[in-house]
Parts: sequence; C-alpha cells; structure tokens
Amino acid sequence: MFAIPNERRYFSVMIIINIKDGESLDKALKRFKKKFEKTGVLRELRSRQAYEKKSVARRTEIKHAVYIQNMNQDTTI
Repeated sequence: MFAIPNERRYFSVMIIINIKDGESLDKALKRFKKKFEKTGVLRELRSRQAYEKKSVARRTEIKHAVYIQNMNQDTTI
C-alpha cells in the first residue's frame, strides 16, 4: 500500500457575478476580474509551471517576509 504525502485537493468554485440593471459590462467585467484575482488560480498555475526546490521556495519566502517587515517599520516611524 502506498501513501501520497501532502496530497492537495482543490475544489473548483464557480465565480458568479450578478449584473445589476443599467450596469455597464465594463464594470461587471472589472468585478469579475477582482474576484478571479482573489481566488489565486493564475498564481497557482504559474507556480506549477516549473518545479521549485523547497530550499529555494523557503529562501524567497524569507526574503518576502523581510521586505514586508522593512516596509512596516518604515511606515510606523
């Protein structure tokens, strides 16, 4: 018997945009794009296109955390 470690299961959720009376298509499209961006589908797709070693992923995550920490220190002073 084989076990697959850290298997991720993703459930697809349909994005529904209700268009109000008199609302332009551009506004509805903009709302759709915002909702789609929040789901993170494109980000996930791009990250899966090429394998990234755990050490490299950890390093980039630490660099990002340091960057965010420096940004927060600059704004609080």
